[in-house]
Amino acid sequence: MARYLLRRTAFLLGSLLLAASALFVLLRLLPGDPANALLPVGATPEQIAAARRQIGSDLPLPEQFGAWLGGLARLDLGTSLVSRLPVGSEIAGRLAVTVPLTLLAFALAVAVALPVGFLAAWRAERWYGPLLNGIAQLGIAVPVFWIGMLLVTVFALRLRLLPAGGFPREDWADPARALTSLALPVVTIAVVMSASLIRYVRAATVDVLGSDYLRTARALGSSFAGAMWRHGLRNASVPVISILGIELATTFLGAVVVESVFALPGLGTFLVKGIAEHDYPVIQGVLAVSTFAVLVIGFAADVAQRLVDPRLRAHVAGGRP
Repeated sequence: MARYLLRRTAFLLGSLLLAASALFVLLRLLPGDPANALLPVGATPEQIAAARRQIGSDLPLPEQFGAWLGGLARLDLGTSLVSRLPVGSEIAGRLAVTVPLTLLAFALAVAVALPVGFLAAWRAERWYGPLLNGIAQLGIAVPVFWIGMLLVTVFALRLRLLPAGGFPREDWADPARALTSLALPVVTIAVVMSASLIRYVRAATVDVLGSDYLRTARALGSSFAGAMWRHGLRNASVPVISILGIELATTFLGAVVVESVFALPGLGTFLVKGIAEHDYPVIQGVLAVSTFAVLVIGFAADVAQRLVDPRLRAHVAGGRP
């Protein structure tokens, strides 16, 4: 297992280097010059040349790439061309909104999806089994922004129980107020995520319920609950863990839609602002942090699968992937 962790860590670092390289190249292929963010309309060629020297876009691409990688190694994401503030500190402030939003929505979705998905599989012959599965399919089909607007209409505009959007200026100095501001966005994301997870949990549970080892355990005298706890839960959790990692990464990347609906100052709105202002350091920084988060989530999910499933650990011990 230790050798596997070393290999996966090396693969993670290589993936980060490859992602940073691809990000650098793709942004340089976009039309326009980053120096334009510093210049007024109708700037002279001399002003353009001075601005390019100021931000380093006049250097050869290999030198720019080396400076970019060196900054990443020092956790230095550069300085915003518009606000003139360090991109790293601005991203850290935005993560204080995006990370709690993502984790709270993920926790709520898992808390709903696991029991509902299991019930939909266990009671598939009852009327509410297909009903739960149908509701899950409907939840997947409904756009997340529509759910957000519906929740705002009901709970913010009509019932006036929760704020329609925004986030406290003092951030988390008042946790109760901050959590209240995140309540509707969290529920919006959790509705869509839980709908997807319910289907995967149901499919994994159906496979376990029809397995030979579960029938054998029942024939040897184990109760249904005992057989599921000792044998079924671990086997059903292996594919679910992989899906949980994908859903968490997707939610982190897709938070921009929900943050826009609820006017949250998160990482997604920061990226949209950087794109609108042609602020290349902001765009690079946000995409680099997002890519790093997705790769780390995938790494954690892969390791968790091998800790849960002894067959995968046997493959690792045998030198197979």
